[in-house]
Amino acid sequence: MIHKIKELIAEAEAFKAQSKEEIEAFRIKYLGKKGLLNDYFAEFKNVANEQKKEFGQVINTLKKTAEDKVNALKEELESKEVVKGIYNDLSRPGEPIQIGARHPISIVKNQIIDIFSNIGFNVSEGPEIEDDWHNFTALNLPEYHPARDMQDTFFIQTHPDILLRTHTSSVQVRYMENNQPPIRTISPGRVYRNEAISARSHCFFHQIEGLYIDKNVSFADLKQTLQYFTTEMFGKSKIRLRPSYFPFTEPSAEIDVYWGLSTEADYRITKGTGWLEIGGCGMVDPNVLENCKIDSKEYSGFAFGMGIDRIAMLLHQISDIRLLSENDVRFLEQFKSAL
Repeated sequence: MIHKIKELIAEAEAFKAQSKEEIEAFRIKYLGKKGLLNDYFAEFKNVANEQKKEFGQVINTLKKTAEDKVNALKEELESKEVVKGIYNDLSRPGEPIQIGARHPISIVKNQIIDIFSNIGFNVSEGPEIEDDWHNFTALNLPEYHPARDMQDTFFIQTHPDILLRTHTSSVQVRYMENNQPPIRTISPGRVYRNEAISARSHCFFHQIEGLYIDKNVSFADLKQTLQYFTTEMFGKSKIRLRPSYFPFTEPSAEIDVYWGLSTEADYRITKGTGWLEIGGCGMVDPNVLENCKIDSKEYSGFAFGMGIDRIAMLLHQISDIRLLSENDVRFLEQFKSAL
């Protein structure tokens, strides 16, 4: 009898079914009230004492094998039915998929990177917690230089030589220290200034700065590069460069693009002039090149910088810079269709 039960165990293990009816017939055969297991349990009292232990073990094994087989077959059949229902029923409504959205800062930053990448600029990045040398001194701003007051700086109280970078020019210094000309790079990133937070200014914002160093680089090269950028970015080809002052460039200039006066918004954002300032630029000061171990007699270069936040606000008609950092889902969802 024990041998017969072992055969039934092997038979149960090998059993396969294609329908609920076959599974139910198998269950009744082994586990039903009039099934084989009930018969063997009833026979237990007639088994010789020396065989009771083995007989009980094989009966329990048969019971567990039959129960596991029934459960496994039911799960397999149900999973097939679910898959069939999903993929074969073309009348089922589509599952709603929430579309994510890039942040407007990321959208504009990627657009700027793509534009400059087309003319050979690579991307360089550096630390946001910077030292005095890379943020000021190497950029022709020695200690006690009055131009340091132009940038209200967050210093680390316990380490006066450590600060939160006030511009991504510090990345350019690090790049020049580790790379020899020709250099053509842009440095996007977050910067920090100790300024009052309002609709037009924040204590942190985003910049992108460009640097080109090679032999015989001229101011004309700088203007043509900026002309190309404004045409690609804004669709505006008319620019002007107004004389200005930056400690790390000489000569220096503010970059204005002619926005036009076609709409009331144009009058508002250009203050009725049609011209809009988008950044600063200039020829790299020879002292900066020498500080970075680049021969200023052999090489020259230009640098430029602009605010990503300002451009994003301009392109997407955002009236308050604080919206860019508040993570309001209602605001961010407006950019789902953007790149």
